Amino acid sequence: MAPLKFCANISWLFTEFPDFSQRIYAAASAGFQAVEAAWLYDTDVSELQRAREATGVEVVLINTPPGDVKAGDLGLGAVPGRETEFRQGLDVALKYARDLSCKRIHLMAGRVPLGSHRTAVDKEMEAVFVQNLKYAADILSKEGITGVIEPINTRITDPRYFLDSPCQAAAILEKVGKPNIKLQMVGVYEIWLCSFLGHVQIAQVPGRNEPNSAGELNYSYLFNILQSCGYQGYIGCEYKPLGTTNEGLGWLKEYCLHSK
Repeated sequence: MAPLKFCANISWLFTEFPDFSQRIYAAASAGFQAVEAAWLYDTDVSELQRAREATGVEVVLINTPPGDVKAGDLGLGAVPGRETEFRQGLDVALKYARDLSCKRIHLMAGRVPLGSHRTAVDKEMEAVFVQNLKYAADILSKEGITGVIEPINTRITDPRYFLDSPCQAAAILEKVGKPNIKLQMVGVYEIWLCSFLGHVQIAQVPGRNEPNSAGELNYSYLFNILQSCGYQGYIGCEYKPLGTTNEGLGWLKEYCLHSK
C-alpha cells in the first residue's frame, strides 16, 4: 500500500510566522509538499503564488469566505436568505483557487441563525444547502475543482453549526448527486464513508493537539483504516501545536520512516 500523504494546515501550523506566504516557506522547509488553509483572503494572492512557485508546495484546500465573522457567521452555504452572498463568496474562493492551482474548496454550511431552533429550520436550511451545492458543483466542475462539505461537532466545537454529523452529510451528498461534491472529515471517520471522502483532516481529541499527544484517538489505527480503504488524497494537519510547530512534528517523521 502506498504511504499516506500529509499537508500542513497553515491556519493552525507555523503561526510563529504572521504571514501566510511565510508559512508556505516554513512548511516546505519542514518537509511538507502541500499546504491547506481556511481563509487566505487577507493576503495578496500574488504573494501566495510566489511562495508556492518558489517552494513547489501544492495548495490542496481552501475554504469559502465565512461571511461576517463579527456578526457570528461561519459560512453561508445553508443559511436562508444569504444565497447571493454565498455565490459572491464562491466567486472569491474560485479566483484564489484558480490562481493557486488549488483543486478543493470547502463549501462551508454555516450556523443556525440566532433565535432559531435547529429542528424548526432544519428542512429549510437543508434545502438551501442542497441548492447552493448544486450551483457550486456546476461552477467548480468547469475548473476541475472538487467541493467538500464538513460536519462540525456541535457538542465540543460549535453548537450552532448546521452540518453536524457524517450521516447528515452523506444524506445531503446523495440529494446533491454531483460527483465533484464530496465529504471532508476531521479526526474520526467510518469505513462506510470512504466512498464519499474528498479530504481528511486530523487533530487529537479533545485538546486538538498533535495526533500523538494524549487523547482519545489511536491515529496509528485510523491511518491503517485509511490505507486499507485506498484513500489517496491528502490528510490535513489541522491541529494546535503544544509548542512550536517543528517541535511537534516528531509523529510525522516517525510515520514517514515506518511507512517506507
